Amino acid sequence: MSLTDKAIEQIRELIRTGVLPPGSKLPPEPDLAAQLGLSRNLAREAVKALSVARVLEVRRGDGTYVTSLQPSLLLEGLGGAVELLQGDSAALQDLMEVRRLLEPAATALAATRISDEQLAEVKTHLDAMREARDDVERLNAHDAAFHRAVIAATGNETLLTLLEGISGRTLRARIWRGRVDDRSAARTLAEHEAIFNALSNRDIWLSQAAALQHVSTTERWLKQHLRSGAALPPGR
Repeated sequence: MSLTDKAIEQIRELIRTGVLPPGSKLPPEPDLAAQLGLSRNLAREAVKALSVARVLEVRRGDGTYVTSLQPSLLLEGLGGAVELLQGDSAALQDLMEVRRLLEPAATALAATRISDEQLAEVKTHLDAMREARDDVERLNAHDAAFHRAVIAATGNETLLTLLEGISGRTLRARIWRGRVDDRSAARTLAEHEAIFNALSNRDIWLSQAAALQHVSTTERWLKQHLRSGAALPPGR
């Protein structure tokens, strides 16, 4: 580990042990450096790095604070990393594999917890997808919102953040464009309907199976598309 990495780890340890709980203010830089046995330069570099990672928040003229440390905040960089990986076909297939492992289980969990209001939200996005079957931009937006509403029904913020980051809005758009071009969008819409119907019945295993079929179909299409040497359509 570099000296900066060690300094970062020392501050993280203060947070982990509760010496610096979420929302607390760090000591002034000279005091923090002295407390940790660091130079002021090392303390400053560690604070900068932890600020980029959203562990700390530097408030100009006020000081440095520990953030809320909520998963949605700490894991939000995942989506940006996924966007950068989209030129790597092997990485794309890895991401789809991870989604296949997580999303069916999350959908099954949602079936045990989803409220009538949450189910109505899922249906709203499903209806909008049907209406927008020839409008890829709207399809993509409501597809993402459909899955977000399903996973949000689990009440697990970490799971929601992970799956949103892995799926990636741009990747969804590129896949939708490809599937519309291949005239398989209707089949994909039917898969969303199957997920909704299973959730409506609060059927755990059917919900998991429907989600697995949907993600597996998308994964299979992506592999075939990449294997053919064709580039994914551009996405926004």
